[in-house]
Amino acid sequence: MSKLRDISLLTEEELLLKYKEMNEAEYFGELYNRYIPLIYGTCLKYLQQQEEAKDAVMQIFEDLLPKVRNYEINSFRTWLYTVVKNHCLQLLRKENKEISIDLSTENMESQEFLHLLYEEEEKSMLDSVQPCIERLPDKQRICIIHFFMKKMSYADIVDRTGYSLKAVKSNIQNGKRNLKTCLTKNAL
Repeated sequence: MSKLRDISLLTEEELLLKYKEMNEAEYFGELYNRYIPLIYGTCLKYLQQQEEAKDAVMQIFEDLLPKVRNYEINSFRTWLYTVVKNHCLQLLRKENKEISIDLSTENMESQEFLHLLYEEEEKSMLDSVQPCIERLPDKQRICIIHFFMKKMSYADIVDRTGYSLKAVKSNIQNGKRNLKTCLTKNAL
């Protein structure tokens, strides 16, 4: 079996580990290539120009190749999405462009890609909010999780928790206020 065939069978974790151990670009190249549709779509979403997006895909690879060995990466996909988004935002800031995002599917490679993109954004947002949710008082936390994450109605939450309707509404309102305060403090 050829070396390239061996590389293509490795998991993301194995590719990253081999690259960090051996410093051979083909390992990171294989890993990066698996995400080019996600990278390109994200760049296109922010930069809104196909040529700029293609250039950004190449630039990000060149930037990451010498640096990726220095990072502790638990979830490559989430980490890469954040790197790509930040790269695009930096480009837009340098050019003093207004940051507007076009989510029309004409610019995306497929509907499946758009779904992956939303998954990444949702996971990233959830990861940043989770510590604040955990700090909420029990009743607020329970109501917030049921209402926003499980998409339950007030009535469903009343049935599930045994809280009164007034208590559910109050807990959600207070929970939202406390989350906003927590997120604002953590963003500073």
